[in-house]
Amino acid sequence: MKFICSILLAVCLTLLVSSSKRQTTVFIIGDSTAAEKDISKGSPERGWGMMLQGCFSEDIVVDNHARNGRSSRSFRDEGLWQKVMDKIKPGDYVFIQFGHNDEKHDIPGKSKRFAKPGTSFDANLERYVRETREKGGIPVLFNCVERRLFFDARLKKTDAEKTAELSAAEKKGAADDEALRDVKYSEEEVNTEYLVATHYTEDGDYTAAPYLVAKRLNVPFVDANRITHWIETEYGVEGSRKLHMWLKPGEVASIPKGRKDNTHYNIYGARVVANRLADAIGEAVPALKEHVRHYDYVVSEEGRGNFFTIEEAVKAIPAGKQAIVLVLDGTFKKPKASKGVKYEIRSKAVITK
Repeated sequence: MKFICSILLAVCLTLLVSSSKRQTTVFIIGDSTAAEKDISKGSPERGWGMMLQGCFSEDIVVDNHARNGRSSRSFRDEGLWQKVMDKIKPGDYVFIQFGHNDEKHDIPGKSKRFAKPGTSFDANLERYVRETREKGGIPVLFNCVERRLFFDARLKKTDAEKTAELSAAEKKGAADDEALRDVKYSEEEVNTEYLVATHYTEDGDYTAAPYLVAKRLNVPFVDANRITHWIETEYGVEGSRKLHMWLKPGEVASIPKGRKDNTHYNIYGARVVANRLADAIGEAVPALKEHVRHYDYVVSEEGRGNFFTIEEAVKAIPAGKQAIVLVLDGTFKKPKASKGVKYEIRSKAVITK
């Protein structure tokens, strides 16, 4: 009897320890540059937040709530923030990144997204920080990623035809990022090898505001704008197209006319940005640094990696090269042993014989 009681006690203690150890959730709120994307029609568009799970260990769960076209104002007005608030538990993180759409002035009867740096934009960010802390969460502020632009309107006066191609919003730095998805593929006009900053507008500096709020409120800050500025610069005028939704006609069946989009990332670009940001997150938030991971290949049926199947990932590995393949989710047959290739299988992935 004593033996049975001892076993039951041990089981209870094991269950207690297991239940008390929970995963830490990282919530992301923001716009299309970080958002979840619809992969059902084969689009290669991805937000960096969609790829971030593949940059952390399994005890960090990324719950991405960023949505296309939202600003710090509309994200709250549409009830999206409340859904996040309802899920935050003490010790969870909330990554806050806005700015791209806060630049857009209100359109009567259509959209209300505008927020001004130094006043309403700052106030919106401060409120997100305060409410996160009230729930026991840990806020982390990001500024917006940089757009890819190698055309400086100040260096060349445009005629009427070119003016029609560049909207007034783009000229003052507030490009309509959602409209970019409808731009057909064509060669671009370039007049500088230097990336042109687009987030400093006549209304103020949208990249500085999150930093200033973070400094005032003692919040960890990730300079995503600076990081992505240097990524675009490193890849150069032509190479940086590989990061974005630059698609030639017929390249992707669901986008038959192609696309020239200098704001939104493709699979490759989103992974590059997510990995760089993960390192910066580790520096800004020391408690997360030990959880940062980098993998050569990430497999995910949900589109959170650079391959949908293990077979595709293995085929991409150069002969004789050592590689680490992370399998995030999905159901796959057990991969054949390959010399130098190691696999990390997460709990959402199922491997069959």
